[in-house]
Amino acid sequence: MTRTSVGPWPGLIALTATLTVAAASTVLAAEAPGPAAAVPVIAIHCGHLLDVLAGKMLGETTVVIEGKRVREVVQGSRSPAGATQIDLSGQTCLPGLIDSHTHLSAESSPTSYVDDFHWNIADYVVRSTIYARRTLLAGFTTVRNLGDQANETVALRNAINAGLVAGPRIFTAGVAIGSTGGHADPTDGYRNDLAGDPGAERGIINSVEDAAKAVRVHYKKGDDLIKIMPSGGVLDQSTSGDNAQLTLEEIKAVVATAHDYGFTVAAHAHGAEAIRRAVLGGVDSIEHGTLMDEQDMKLMKEHGTWYVPTIIAGDYVAHKASVPGFYPPQVAAKAAAIGPLILGTAGRAYKAGVKIAFGTDAGVYPHGQNAHEFELMVQAGMPPLFAIQAATVHAAELLKRDKDLGSVTAGKLADLVAVGGDPVADIGLLKQVSFVMKDGVVYKRDGRALEYNP
Repeated sequence: MTRTSVGPWPGLIALTATLTVAAASTVLAAEAPGPAAAVPVIAIHCGHLLDVLAGKMLGETTVVIEGKRVREVVQGSRSPAGATQIDLSGQTCLPGLIDSHTHLSAESSPTSYVDDFHWNIADYVVRSTIYARRTLLAGFTTVRNLGDQANETVALRNAINAGLVAGPRIFTAGVAIGSTGGHADPTDGYRNDLAGDPGAERGIINSVEDAAKAVRVHYKKGDDLIKIMPSGGVLDQSTSGDNAQLTLEEIKAVVATAHDYGFTVAAHAHGAEAIRRAVLGGVDSIEHGTLMDEQDMKLMKEHGTWYVPTIIAGDYVAHKASVPGFYPPQVAAKAAAIGPLILGTAGRAYKAGVKIAFGTDAGVYPHGQNAHEFELMVQAGMPPLFAIQAATVHAAELLKRDKDLGSVTAGKLADLVAVGGDPVADIGLLKQVSFVMKDGVVYKRDGRALEYNP
């Protein structure tokens, strides 16, 4: 039958109306609020709690966790009705530790310089999940990642934040920013046809304009902060470990642009001139600072610049420099000359009153051994309590996250670790963390890693 009307069939109108009402009902049912899921409450009974803000050891203390945050901290062993109990009465609790200088997607080895030509970025990414887990289980619940291969630690950060992978809270700088042939140049030591000429997209700058562009590229790629290389370094294949490699104008351009975008700026610097330029350029922290002189220290105090010593990295490379074949000859020479000096510099900086935050350069040495830095800080002349504060309240201030991190305080994120003794009396106990909680989730208990089921 031929239909001459141009309007819809009456039956179709009815069917459409029925489907529309049904669909609307489904949407309303989906959107209708159901009973709110109960937020888990956990009561952790600590034999002692180190109050890093007041700088004193408290006696028996209960930390009440609600969801991802600390609800209250109360004296004695008292907890709300219905709370899950965790007995750490024979242990000392303290805030989750913060490592201000890591490289979670790499780890140095005698094959590192060859691996670069064989491994794909996926190889580094897969390994990063293992390194991240080791770091968390060592008690470090937060890290700054100061340099990677190709922004892969952004993917790692996102996976951890989504609960897919166990690891510390990551604030990453992506790829480091430096100059052609400098410590940040990923093609140092390559033959000419492979080296090419990396540009601002890969963090290599040679002008004020490049500097601004490189920071904006980091913003576009989702990084959290900026890392620059104003001096030479140890593990690249160039000849100098301490020469100045960025101009003051380039550093100022990086810092001004970074601060516009809400980034802090960390500066790898071994040489005194590079340190001076970085401080005058306005960076937020100096990393390593090996050849820092009295003038540099004075400038850092005047500008409020943080110092992250990474003593363990210097100690490690100094020892490995004497192992035949562990490093290429030019790298071994720099490691032997620079590595042993960091401990002494860190001690002098502490005595001079420079602000110090804990950081290790993890990846230069095997991941998970971060806490040895505490022993080296004490060896350098820093009191054990100060070393612990450097990895908690000081590191949180450097991150500008002290409202959420750095102490076990009501309202802050529930990051907490425990050891079987007094770490102020025996700093080496921090290498034997028995309990780890991050964001209210327990990852390690009674010295054993718990199975992680995302």
